[in-house]
Amino acid sequence: MRRYGDSVARPTSTARRELGGELRRLRGERRAVDVATALGWSESKLSRIETAHTGITEADLDRLLTLYGVRVEDRGRLRDLARHGRARAWWTSYRSFVTDPYDEYLALEGEAISISQWEAQVMPGLLQTSEYARAVIETGADVEDSEVIQRRVNVRMDRQRVFTREPPATLRVVLDEGVLLREVGGREVLIRQLTRLHEATMRPGVEVLILPFEAGAHAGLTESFLVLEFPNGTRNPVVHSEGLTGGHFRVKQEETDVYRDAFDDLRERALPKEESRTVIAETRDRLAR
Repeated sequence: MRRYGDSVARPTSTARRELGGELRRLRGERRAVDVATALGWSESKLSRIETAHTGITEADLDRLLTLYGVRVEDRGRLRDLARHGRARAWWTSYRSFVTDPYDEYLALEGEAISISQWEAQVMPGLLQTSEYARAVIETGADVEDSEVIQRRVNVRMDRQRVFTREPPATLRVVLDEGVLLREVGGREVLIRQLTRLHEATMRPGVEVLILPFEAGAHAGLTESFLVLEFPNGTRNPVVHSEGLTGGHFRVKQEETDVYRDAFDDLRERALPKEESRTVIAETRDRLAR
């Protein structure tokens, strides 16, 4: 067994890649699905750790190394690499307040260079105001503690850093017209949210299109969803959709292609950019009278 005794500090990205490579080597001939199942993880979570797309907590690392038969006294260097790898994740301090699937989503969103979202119920999280976000989060059946609610609001606001990082992510949204009228948090909250949405339509790299009621039946009738796309050569597109019990990921190409085609169909049916911007402003002004 190779020994891992000496700790050497490394830049975060280097440490994460090195740790991922070591963990993949230790897995050997074991199937990823078998390892993930044994630990109660998703296969995607194990894959993201091995490919250096996300860090790993010390507790998860110890469970993984125990499964692989690495002695406790041989784990020092790997723990050091994991500690430096975790430093890159801005949401580390929030992890005890979010579910594992949401943690997985944050990692993917943080890597994506393009986000295409169809939303039929609420404003996209990346464009929400804090008060609108709070109103959405407070409706969650699993949330009662005020601290948890505030932490989740903070996470949602911090997610908007995707627009200020280098390079910034591009966001394309198709929004059902009904979302503009749904008084989440009350009318005044909605009016301020519509102002934020209108401002977003003028931000570089952000496209917001409104799907009018007159569009009739369309490809997104069954669910809201978003498509995350990544730099060339890193990973294939991932589709994410929300349900009552948490998020769901689709990574098979035959599935992601269906959602990408559906989004293209929605964009074609939606109002053009300038007309969409006008509808948002007029709706806000009408509600404010």
